[in-house]
Amino acid sequence: MLEKLIERKEQLENELQELAKKRDSLNRAAREYADRRDELNAEFKELLAKVKEIKEKRDEYNQKAKEIKAKRNAIHREIDKLYRDLDKLRRSLDKGGRPLGEIEKEIRKLEFKQQTAVLTIDKERALVERIAKLKKELEERKDQLERHEEFRKLISKIRELKEEARKLHQQMLEYVEKADSYHAEMTKTFKIIDEKRSEADKMHENFINSKKEADRLHNETIKIRKDLKDLDKVIKALKAKQAKSKVDREKEELMKRAREVYEMFRKGEKLETEDLLLLQRAGLI
Repeated sequence: MLEKLIERKEQLENELQELAKKRDSLNRAAREYADRRDELNAEFKELLAKVKEIKEKRDEYNQKAKEIKAKRNAIHREIDKLYRDLDKLRRSLDKGGRPLGEIEKEIRKLEFKQQTAVLTIDKERALVERIAKLKKELEERKDQLERHEEFRKLISKIRELKEEARKLHQQMLEYVEKADSYHAEMTKTFKIIDEKRSEADKMHENFINSKKEADRLHNETIKIRKDLKDLDKVIKALKAKQAKSKVDREKEELMKRAREVYEMFRKGEKLETEDLLLLQRAGLI
């Protein structure tokens, strides 16, 4: 019985050692997962702050582009008004003549016919002469109009505003390009943030699982230690009982031998020194 209990105790001690080793390994892994998770969360917060700055820059350039576009559109509206004024002036100065737009349209039509139609030499010569006559008429009419002071002022103002609108449009495109570059950077950063967050969530999940398993093993070690403590008490009790039984047997053996020696003493037989010592130990003398 005692041997089996001692064997069981050794078995439990080995199990305890293995469980403690696994528990400690899992706790180390849990700490590593937690450290990596915290590191990723810190990077995550830094990236969020960076995204906020990038977004502010993007919105700033978008707002600038919006303001410039509003100015450009206002100029375009002013140009449209000047064109309407110019058309009114042109009609008042060019009374009785064909509208310049019609002349330009006829020239384009005749030039297209010259390039695409198959004509005899006479017809082509007549066509060329007609185109030349119309172009001359158009230039003379334009020169006449441009010699008019108010007409020149309107043309000059329109050209000035067109140049201003062109510069504003170019500036707007630059702002839009800047805003787009910041938006692309923000999108790229958001992708990195998602990756960091996903990895951090995975590290946290690993931490929870490792800690949970380590705690389970720790509870098992506590139970085994309790079992070992209880088992040790039983073993000590059995050993004490066995030791007492041995002493009792030895004492009984001593008394038996002492009674035999005592009988020899009563009969007057010669006793050795060892026999006398035996009687003394037994309390018979």
